[in-house]
Formats: sequence, C-alpha cells, structure tokens
Amino acid sequence: MNPVEKIELGKSGVKVTRLGFGGCPLGGLYKDMTEEAARATVDRALALGINFFDTAPLYGSGKSESRLGGILASHYRSEFVLATKVGFALVPIDPNANEDIFFPFENAPPLRPANDYSYDGAMRSFEQSLQRLGLDRIDVLHIHEPADFYEEAKNGAFRALQKLREQGVIKAVGAAMNQVEIPIQFARDGGFDCFLIALRHTLLEHWAFKELLPLCSEKNISLIIGAPYSSGILASGARPGAKYCYLDPPADVLEKVGKIEDVCQAYSVPLKAAALQFVFSHRVVASVIPGCGSVAEVEENFAMMSHPIAPDFWSELVRRNLLPEAALAHLVHS
Repeated sequence: MNPVEKIELGKSGVKVTRLGFGGCPLGGLYKDMTEEAARATVDRALALGINFFDTAPLYGSGKSESRLGGILASHYRSEFVLATKVGFALVPIDPNANEDIFFPFENAPPLRPANDYSYDGAMRSFEQSLQRLGLDRIDVLHIHEPADFYEEAKNGAFRALQKLREQGVIKAVGAAMNQVEIPIQFARDGGFDCFLIALRHTLLEHWAFKELLPLCSEKNISLIIGAPYSSGILASGARPGAKYCYLDPPADVLEKVGKIEDVCQAYSVPLKAAALQFVFSHRVVASVIPGCGSVAEVEENFAMMSHPIAPDFWSELVRRNLLPEAALAHLVHS
C-alpha cells in the first residue's frame, strides 16, 4: 500500500495521505521528547511525503499543539494538513486540590482538561488552538470524545464547527472517539465530513463493520483510524507487558493475538504491517495515524505500510475466524 497516496475526506476538498502522524507523543505521553527529537520526528515525516498531522489540546494540555505548530512554522502551509479538536477546555490546576489528570503527560503546563461542548466553549477552544499552533486556519476540526455529552455537543460544538466551516477557517468537520455508537448517531444527524475512530477498528476489533462503515459509505463520511496497534499489543505481539486499550490484555485477547502471529509467521508478514494495513479493509477509511514518538517510529510505520501483503494472508485470517468475511473484499483488491 502506498503510504503517501492522498484521499479526500468526504466532500471537504481536504486530501490526506494514507499514513498520517499521531501527535499525542509530542505532548509527552508517559515520557517526554526533547525539542530536537520532536523536530526531527516531524521533519522526517514531511520528508517522506506524509502530509497529515493530528493533535489536540488534551495532548499535554496544549503542549502537543504548541510544539507541532512551532515545527510546522518552518514549512510551507501547502505541505501539511492539520487536524485538532474541541471539547476540552484547559483550566489551571488547583495546587491545593488532589486532581486526577486524564493521562500522564510529562512536563506538561499546569493545566487540566475540563469538558466543554458548548458553542462558546468550542469557539474559545478553536481560537486558543490557533494561537498555540501559530496558524490562521485549521484543516480538520473534531469534537473530542463527546460520548457522555451527546446533546450538548450536537446543539453546541457541532453548530460552532458548522459556522467555522462556513467562514472558511476550517474545511472539514469531524468527531474523534474511542467508540462507534456516537459516530453512528452523528452520521445519522448529518453534516460531518469525517470521524476519527481510535481502538475500535483494528485487527482485534471489528465492531465498525456491522453499522458504522456501511453508514459512513452511504453518507460519504471518511474515517481516520487512530491507535491501530490497540495501544501496543499489535506492535509487540502477545508478550509480557503488552498493553491492550491501555490495560493488561485479557486471556482471550492474548490467545487471539498469538493466533494472528502464527499466520503472520507463516506468510512472512510483520504483525505491525498487518495491523496498519488492515484498517483499510473498507473504502471509507482514508488514513491511519499511529502515534509517532521518534524518527525510527516514523520510518518503521512507513515501511510497514509499504510492506507487500499477499491476498492469501487475509484469506487465511478469515478462514481461521480471526477476521470477518466483510473485511476480505477490499483487502484482497487494494
């Protein structure tokens, strides 16, 4: 598969490369990057022809946005497509309170995320993102994780994103989630160009085939896939310490990954290559955005996307009941 083939998101006019760049590690997730390493990582992605970069205020309490914007400032605006998100306001941490932080970001500013899916909140978040990024427009703007705030997001943030699209300061309206139920509702509501789905369309998770993928095809909504390695286990394999959806994997998941690895070994296919390329098992999937924390990871993702995979490999996974039949048609003809 060609990692730098460009695909349009819905009817937005925004064209993204098949392989994108997940910017969460730039926010210092679990372990911080040096400024030099961050710049080298982003620059290497651009040099390889990757044009799609995803970030969010949530990632390091604005750190990922600030870092990415500073690096991209030295490149022509036409070289990259940028996505960020609304839905989390960044508020000062109370030093006298024992406040839980969403994810452990190292060396993050003293801010914590607070849900805000209101119209005004989305507008404020957008303006603050522009300031951190140093840009006057954003290509793709997502509503971030509104699962428990559907009505507020529908009546507030979504209207704000529609207004911004009308004004031409964003081009594509999306929603970014770790589930498929709310995207199904949003797809039925209409008005979306794309969805970013993390963890729920992978070699291990096939929920999207039942309703989301056919519905997005009908509505001309593109999918962007995050966390294609299921937060680790589809990169490392069924090894001690492997994580599945950020937790220790249950026994049935370990067993399934082991069976997939057996097929990978028989067909000389790296597990990472299978994980990255599987997400394109439906035509509505435009791009995959694995998190990139180093130059080596960027280069490996590029190589894994480019790795040739014979149609018989996918057929064998289906034959062993490791993939649904619905995944086969597109994979063997892509």
